Amino acid sequence: MRWKAQASILVAAMTVALAAASFARAATPEECHGLRKHGHNDQAKACFESLTQAREPAIRAEGFWGLEMYQDANNEFRQAVAQSPANANYRVRWGRLMHERFNNKDAADLFQEAIERDPKNAQAYLGLALVSADGFDNKAVDEAKKALDLDPKLVEAHELLANLELEDSDTQAASAQADEALKISSEALDAMSIHAAIEVLADRSPEEWLAKVKQVNPTYGEAYAIVAHHLFLNRRYDDAVAYYRKAIEADPRLWSARSELGINLMRLGQEEEPLRQLQMCYDNGYRDPATINSLRLLDSYKNFLTFRDDTSIIKLHKKEAELLLPYVQSEVDRSIATYEKKYKMKLPDPVQVELYPDHEDFAVRTLGMPGIGALGVTFGEVLAMDSPSGRPPGTYQWGSTLWHEMSHVFILTATNHRVPRWFTEGLSVHEETQVSPEWGDRVSPEILIAVRDKKLLPVAELEGGFVRPQYESQVIVSYFQAGRILDYIQDRWGLDKILDMVHSFAQSKTTPEAIQENLGMSPDEFDKQFFAWLYEQKALGKMAASFDEWRNRLKDLAELAKDKNWDAVLLKGDEVRQMYPDYVEGANAYEFIAEADMAKGDKKAAAAVLTEYEKIGGLSPDALKELASLEQEMAEPKEAAATLERINYIYPIDEDLHRKLCDLLFDQNNLPDDIRECNAVIAMHPLDQASAQFNVARAYFAAGRRDQAKDHLLASLEAAPGYRPAQKLLLQLEDSQKGK
Repeated sequence: MRWKAQASILVAAMTVALAAASFARAATPEECHGLRKHGHNDQAKACFESLTQAREPAIRAEGFWGLEMYQDANNEFRQAVAQSPANANYRVRWGRLMHERFNNKDAADLFQEAIERDPKNAQAYLGLALVSADGFDNKAVDEAKKALDLDPKLVEAHELLANLELEDSDTQAASAQADEALKISSEALDAMSIHAAIEVLADRSPEEWLAKVKQVNPTYGEAYAIVAHHLFLNRRYDDAVAYYRKAIEADPRLWSARSELGINLMRLGQEEEPLRQLQMCYDNGYRDPATINSLRLLDSYKNFLTFRDDTSIIKLHKKEAELLLPYVQSEVDRSIATYEKKYKMKLPDPVQVELYPDHEDFAVRTLGMPGIGALGVTFGEVLAMDSPSGRPPGTYQWGSTLWHEMSHVFILTATNHRVPRWFTEGLSVHEETQVSPEWGDRVSPEILIAVRDKKLLPVAELEGGFVRPQYESQVIVSYFQAGRILDYIQDRWGLDKILDMVHSFAQSKTTPEAIQENLGMSPDEFDKQFFAWLYEQKALGKMAASFDEWRNRLKDLAELAKDKNWDAVLLKGDEVRQMYPDYVEGANAYEFIAEADMAKGDKKAAAAVLTEYEKIGGLSPDALKELASLEQEMAEPKEAAATLERINYIYPIDEDLHRKLCDLLFDQNNLPDDIRECNAVIAMHPLDQASAQFNVARAYFAAGRRDQAKDHLLASLEAAPGYRPAQKLLLQLEDSQKGK
């Protein structure tokens, strides 16, 4: 038995040696890739090893690449290009290596260089399409089509187009492109995978297509990863996680899928398993930006504090948790209560709310996501957003962002994540202004330009404006348009019709079906009536038509203000403001006019124009604080307090703001809010601890909370033993407790 075993080992070794010798003589990269495509991984490895012994550096590069020896492959491609600078194909293959190894800039440069040498190189255009597709750039479609014009039988280009069409939610076009690929090659694995994804998204079984994949390659984990990718894009995060698990079960070394699994588990609020999965990727050389940045983000979680109750889990950075928690908790509770009543449902689990003071940390949460406005993002029952300190003062309304994202939580839950992106984004934009008319985005210049140039999309195509924008500001425009569509539906049909559409989407109805079923008209007729309402009733058409004139007049007004020609500013300013009243961004007419009024000594007029600025949604903390000061001077303390309260939703990282509110609210006997504001001063660690502690004690004493009052009085006197107001109140407190 021992001799037979040794003989068997010898025969096996001779077989491997002969196979290697055969490969050394005749193997080609195509043969090696063919073995891998069919799941013959051991033979493929031997084949690639044989390529590393070839004379030509380009062949050696393919061998090292196939063995995952990427630096060696890179060096060989560099040598191949140096030896044959006119060879476009070498640059294409080198570019594909760069693309695979997370270097899209150099990849794109190499593809462009290949095209310069061979303008009809279909593979080079395919490479450019792959790079563009990574960033959801609309050029990907054009580049893939150019590749097919040059080579109609390029299977990979058909597969890429199928993937792009499905990302745009056009299942019919995606299916057609996948079928074209399968006509050319019955073993087009990614085309089969796209068909499987279409079935899963439609809540049908994908097994027929997955079985076909397995017949070609039983270890092709990419099939499940493709399905998972499209589930993720459709916000079906739990389902995406399940398919990423299937991907790495089929191929444990499919690091891209393992990384996506870890990142998606992070999005669902987990920490331990994502760390294990991402660390495994990193340790095995898969170090793309998403993996590295996600690991860094996980490491930063030690700097966050977590606050839990029955309905929410709030994560705040420890440097600002004490300050922000009362405001965030209040808005989380208020939004949940409001949406439960409005949407007639309760969430099954607590909502996790994460605020990031470092915008780059928040940006990691959105990696790989299309159409993100980069303020907040929702993953089922987890929402992440910038902290107020993560943005420059006056550029961000964190309160409206929180309500926006919380609406997503409810609608994604209500529809089991089947709602189209345009509808849930539109509803969230709509809800911002339902909370407060001052909230939500104003009509920005980008929107007016799009209206002027007739770039708004039909409702049936609006999804594409979020996923693959065709011009720079189209995502912003699409948010605006979707929000106005929901405004229009509520104005004309009422909230119940919105809820009816939510129920239709929960049943996986398409946008045309939901509109016809609930509004009784075709999408084309809806577009006709909506645009008439938008342009005429909302006067958007008039504003857009005069946009260029307004812009020129605003420039002139800015020059007059710069020259301190206040009479001319007052003469011309109001007409400029009325041409485009929504414009409250930098260098706006409201602030120019108010500045002129103040210079002329007309404080009442300045307050009036700043009040209009406030009502229309102006966000400048300085302008609002000036308004509050004017209101105080005019003996309007309640209005002044309300104005300062607005700044808490914009930029509460301001000790002076909280001190002023602390005094105003105490004078108005608004003790609960006064206690919050006085405590906010303490949370900012002021230099003047004595007065800060005293103000809190004063509020607690007035509210009858003697123990808390005493604690803060003692803290005040510890900071400044001779502080007379604290000494006096402490005596008063002790007198009030005598005989008790």
